Parts: sequence; structure tokens; C-alpha cells
Amino acid sequence: MTTWLLDTNVFVRSAQQEYGLDFCPGFWDWLLAANADGRVYSIQKVFAEIVPGDALAQWAAKYETPLFLSLDAGDGLMLGRVAQWARSGRFTNAAATEFLGVADSQLVAVALARKMTVVTHEVPSNSKQRIKVPTACIELGAPYSSPYEMLRRERARFVLGAHP
Repeated sequence: MTTWLLDTNVFVRSAQQEYGLDFCPGFWDWLLAANADGRVYSIQKVFAEIVPGDALAQWAAKYETPLFLSLDAGDGLMLGRVAQWARSGRFTNAAATEFLGVADSQLVAVALARKMTVVTHEVPSNSKQRIKVPTACIELGAPYSSPYEMLRRERARFVLGAHP
């Protein structure tokens, strides 16, 4: 069984575009059901990046405890490895600082420590100016996926039904 770890952009883009909370409740119900089954999580740093005050923030706050994991000691050890890689000289100092300051580095560390697959809309890049999550995953050995690949592999179905 694959355990998925969602990036901030999965929540934000889903709420603003493909799976709006107001017209595609099936997506959000599926996330909660998959979380209850131990298959889908995110992290506290992602929760902190969701802009307060909108419908997504209200939804996230309602499910913060089961869905958004706190870091543990094993994650912290792996975060040191991720930081060392980011500061290895391949990227600019600004790129490394940004990567280490946002949820991205923690996502990669948690995925490595807990054997999870990162889910993100980002794609790999060879840029020295910005570290992309898939680039870090590839180089550090953590699996990653697009949200669509995750949904296909999980065989998620969002079936139309009658209006409530």
C-alpha cells in the first residue's frame, strides 16, 4: 500500500480549480476517507501555508489533527540530510534558503523517513535558482507523484449525484 504525502499546491489548486469545495465534494470526501484508512496525509507546515480565512482554510482547520502530521525525531534526522543536500553548492544560497524555509524540505524529509510518496503539481527542474520538490525527491530517493497519478492508482471515483 502506498501512503501519500500532499504538498500545499495540491490543496490550493484543487480548491481553486479542479475540485472546488463548492462543486466537487467527492474529492474532499475521498481525501478524508483515504486519511482515515492511513493512505493520505500532509504535514503541519503545509497546513500553515494554507491562507487563513477562505473555505479551504476552514476545511483544513476542521481536519487538522488527523490529516496534517507533526514532525517527529526521525523526520528531524532526515531533514538534516535534506538540508545538507540543498546546501551542497548545486543551488544558489537563495534557492536553498527558500526551499528549507517552506514546507517543501519537510515534505521530502517526512517522505524519506516514513517511506511515503510526495504528491505535488511541481515537475523536476535543473534550475539552480529554485529547488523543486520532484528534483529533491529524485536526488534523495523519495518517490513522488502528480495528484492525478495518485487518484488513478487509488482508483478514486467522483460520481455525480442528485443535488442535496
